[in-house]
Amino acid sequence: MITCGVEKLFKDEATEEKGERARMASFVGAMAIADLVKTTLGPKGMDKILQSTGRGHSVTVTNDGATILKSLHIDNPAAKVLIDISKVQDDEVGDGTTSVVVLAGELLREAEKLVGSKIHPMTIISGYRMAADCARRALLDRVKDNKDDAEKFRSDLMRIAMTTLSSKILSQDKEHFAKLAVDAVMRLKGSTNLESIQIIKKAGGSLKDSFLDEGFILDKKIGLGQPKRIENANILVANTAMDTDKVKIYGARVRVDSMAKVAQIEGAEKEKMREKVQKIIGHGINCFVNRQLIYNFPEELFADAGILAIEHADFDGIERLALVTGGEIASTFDNPESVKLGHCKLIEEIMIGEDKLIHFSGVEMGQACTIVLRGASFHVLDEAERSLHDALCVLSQTVNDSRVLLGGGWPEMVMAKAVDELARKTPGKKSHAIEAFSRALIAIPTTIADNAGLDSAELVAQLRAEHHKEHSNAGIDVIIGSVGDMSELGISEAFKVKQAVLLSATEAAEMILRVDEIITCAPRRREDRM
Repeated sequence: MITCGVEKLFKDEATEEKGERARMASFVGAMAIADLVKTTLGPKGMDKILQSTGRGHSVTVTNDGATILKSLHIDNPAAKVLIDISKVQDDEVGDGTTSVVVLAGELLREAEKLVGSKIHPMTIISGYRMAADCARRALLDRVKDNKDDAEKFRSDLMRIAMTTLSSKILSQDKEHFAKLAVDAVMRLKGSTNLESIQIIKKAGGSLKDSFLDEGFILDKKIGLGQPKRIENANILVANTAMDTDKVKIYGARVRVDSMAKVAQIEGAEKEKMREKVQKIIGHGINCFVNRQLIYNFPEELFADAGILAIEHADFDGIERLALVTGGEIASTFDNPESVKLGHCKLIEEIMIGEDKLIHFSGVEMGQACTIVLRGASFHVLDEAERSLHDALCVLSQTVNDSRVLLGGGWPEMVMAKAVDELARKTPGKKSHAIEAFSRALIAIPTTIADNAGLDSAELVAQLRAEHHKEHSNAGIDVIIGSVGDMSELGISEAFKVKQAVLLSATEAAEMILRVDEIITCAPRRREDRM
């Protein structure tokens, strides 16, 4: 009798799942992830507490889809695909991180039913593709673009900011923050580089006390005996060690036969330091910002020369500081002519709450500004920063691509209606897949209503009826819990975000649908090194 050798293709403990079982595993994983973040969707979405198991057991309270998913460690390969799309959505357009996962999850839930009724995955995929294309065209037909009318465009931006913020922690003061975000983005004059908008978090006060300040604020104090205010500053931004005025005993072995020799060595070190400081002063500056520490002796020398020396400045953002003041980071000081200095009109010390900070105003890069967030606790501040970051991303994208849609489940209904019509025209099995796509789209307004504790079936049915009229603006008004007119309520979304959600979710669902086998490798053995 011949034993079949196929069984031993893989190593022991390697597992493989074929066909139906593999597909089930990926569907289940993806849907579980979608259900996890589903409850955070919409203005009445709930937050999650993420507690790390690392040192300090740090706690994050958030309802930002990407942040929640980033923190999960997951074994299921399909779930990882969904986590990836939410990350990409976060990097690309900044908002819609939850919607994209929920939509992909719903597409897979529908696909599972279709596969169950013996429709081949490839048929489903081609149906989904047609549907996504049709949905995108439906949106394009209904976009508004007020780029040429500055007044209208600004109010569009305000609406988008308020819509984005309404599902976040800042929803209570959304007008205040929407104004902050719009002002900050308008200063960028069309660039999507958010580097020049700095966000400083200071606990204390309430969220309402947050403000936008033109210029740059550095979270540092001005040292003792240094000028507290400098006008027309020439700033040298450096990354260099200013701590060699002491002999570093640990690493060096020095043999001397008397204490006087040690003093000599120290004297020599001091001289070296003095020379370095002289070189720096030789650049004709009156403010020296260093990323590393500055010891007492060089600080003394700078103070004598009337130069403001800031040490250990903004560890992550030193590039931002150089960018904003228009300088470059220097680390050698031998040829002053090749070093690019930064400039600003005024450097002074300001107080925010309990802390003193240094304010650079009239900086070279006109679009730079700083948003100072105040809030009750660090958790609130972190979440506020994430929310504001979403709003800033969306706004900066909208300034470039100024097409705007209404929000509140309206775009999904418009797409679902168009996709349904396509399904009726399409012959063959594909039509089932197209129909399923429209059902998945409707899941988003359904979830928004569910999260607000409303009767979603009733509301969505009303919405569908409203949308059968030509050019309806109906969406879900979560505040009074009924169908409302989105253009009157001022609920708008950026077209770019919606498009990204639609396309990413379709592609992710397609990718997971294509899977028919999952092979898990055997764990690597540690060799016994005895």
